[in-house]
Amino acid sequence: MEDTTRALFDAALRVQEHAHAPYSNYHVGCSVLTSSGQIYVGANIENAAYPQGLCAEATALAVMASHGERQAQVVLTVCDSEGLATSCGGCRQKIREFATSETIIHACSRNGLWATYTMDGLLPDSFGPEHLSPE
Repeated sequence: MEDTTRALFDAALRVQEHAHAPYSNYHVGCSVLTSSGQIYVGANIENAAYPQGLCAEATALAVMASHGERQAQVVLTVCDSEGLATSCGGCRQKIREFATSETIIHACSRNGLWATYTMDGLLPDSFGPEHLSPE
């Protein structure tokens, strides 16, 4: 694992320990590297009213945006999974809001990296902010 990916993996692994997952017991950590070089993290936060919970990606992106950042260069998730687990459809769209077509998304388990995608590879032909911009 290259140094940047290792730093993102370690950050996501650390925040995964703070996930609030009493219902599914499925802990996820996410780290986001921005174009300014900052790393932001988030963990999944479940709620007894299931639709009200937050995925780790949504949490990390909200922290990133709350700090004034708008460009994700790399997103990395660590899931409690024995095999490949990628971001859900809703999170793919949330990542897309702050991504370019070339933003890198790494899918990991606690044991390491499973797969790497570009934003276009993970969510091809996606709907994004440019579709709403006046011409």
